[in-house]
Amino acid sequence: MQIAVVLYDRFTSLDAVGPYELLARLPGAETVFVAKEAGPVRNDQDSLALVADRTLAEVPRPDIVLVPGGPGSQAAMEDPELLAWLRTADATSTWTTSVCTGSLVLAAAGLLEGRRATSHWLALEELRPFGAEPTGERVVFDGKYVTAAGVSSGIDMALHLLGRIAGDAAAQTVQLLTEYDPQPPYDAGSPDKAPASIVAHWRGRSERVLVQEG
Repeated sequence: MQIAVVLYDRFTSLDAVGPYELLARLPGAETVFVAKEAGPVRNDQDSLALVADRTLAEVPRPDIVLVPGGPGSQAAMEDPELLAWLRTADATSTWTTSVCTGSLVLAAAGLLEGRRATSHWLALEELRPFGAEPTGERVVFDGKYVTAAGVSSGIDMALHLLGRIAGDAAAQTVQLLTEYDPQPPYDAGSPDKAPASIVAHWRGRSERVLVQEG
């Protein structure tokens, strides 16, 4: 099984690394980071780079496609080479997945039309013009398409996939070995739970957030 994690300038690190850390533990899986050009790709803070070992053209038929989000997703949505590769890879993939605003890239490639999907809570309505049905769920399965909400939800998505692919025991083993047992000090991880004043503040700045935070 080959897992292709797509990189592009100004992606959000945890969107890619979170799912990678879990999915790479699938027995017999080969995980590759891919981009238009091989080499380092900078994240949205310009403080970290992941290395794309292969170009998109070198990985035409991955079993799992993973598209992270980030402020760079705006440019990725308009990149004909990337969108063409996604359509080609999707034609033979077993699973086509995204985290955060990565779902907007899938949608721009025409892959989510008529499907339920999620994204970062500030970007959900951006899915609608592409014919997708936005939902505020944390992880959404619609056929072979799996979309995760904002950033940290990619870890949950990876666990869901692990269970589907390798069984509950394998997923539980990975969860245990990575000690994924969230116990946050605050219960403010969704707009339904966060203080209304904070939610209103960021909704008011949503256009800026989508550009800067993805």
